[in-house]
Amino acid sequence: MERKLKVDAIKEGTVIDHIPRAKALDVIKILKLKEEDIITIGINFSSKKLGRKDIIKIENKELTEEEVNKIALIAPDATLNIIKDYNVVKKIEIKLPEVLEGIIKCPNPNCISNNEKVISRFFVISEKPVKVRCAYCERIFTSDEIEYEY
Repeated sequence: MERKLKVDAIKEGTVIDHIPRAKALDVIKILKLKEEDIITIGINFSSKKLGRKDIIKIENKELTEEEVNKIALIAPDATLNIIKDYNVVKKIEIKLPEVLEGIIKCPNPNCISNNEKVISRFFVISEKPVKVRCAYCERIFTSDEIEYEY
């Protein structure tokens, strides 16, 4: 069987692989990429690991720890590949940190974090499925309820 690239290789940058199907656009949105960033998005590719997956290639950019933490909420099984001169020089398995600060906002409208100037803070209770607990109101939320701070 002939193997063929469906998406061109990048010379320098980051490849986010194994994003759950139909979640690539959510990842793009939370990363707040700039207009001049060169981004390639692949949606609904076949995957041995997931069945179907999305993939994102961002040229000339390495992600910050905060950006990786945001991705972990949407795609906890994703893999980051750091590319230098067309070669993968580093492979990173994404893992949710124990504490998330300033990344998501509390869905509870009565929470103090929504009514006063404080940095949001959540404790990760479960990675699969994602569940977090607000440090202020102590309510527990799933990934479907999470709102991102943009």
